[in-house]
Amino acid sequence: MILRRCVLLAAAGYLTFAACTVVRAQDDGAAKPDRLFEMRTYVANDGKFEDLHKRFREHTNKLFVKHGMDLVGYWVPADGPDSENTLVYILAYPDMESREKSWKAFMADPDWQAVYKKSHENGPLVKKVETKYLKPTDYSPIK
Repeated sequence: MILRRCVLLAAAGYLTFAACTVVRAQDDGAAKPDRLFEMRTYVANDGKFEDLHKRFREHTNKLFVKHGMDLVGYWVPADGPDSENTLVYILAYPDMESREKSWKAFMADPDWQAVYKKSHENGPLVKKVETKYLKPTDYSPIK
């Protein structure tokens, strides 16, 4: 029984070591191309902020992923009047060409078109959109 446990522990240790070695082999230090980041800021119309959150939560995020966009994160201002109507989020892509392809497919998606139309039945959710494209610095922990 003790020998069996020792063999199992040794096998588990070996598998852990092998898995770590594989991960390290894949991260060989070769330079990886920097991704393109897109920071989007939405200012919601009065009384529409919760509807905007709901649309992202229930539909938009899934469609972004479906069309090859990496979801980095979503934020609202921590205080001040902007915290009541402003959503900031960041998406990532391999490059600008990939970004354009993803957005074109997203906008043409019948599921998105239906969600967008339904979300506008009582007026538009968003009154202002700002977009900034970002590239990581050489010392950025996220690339």
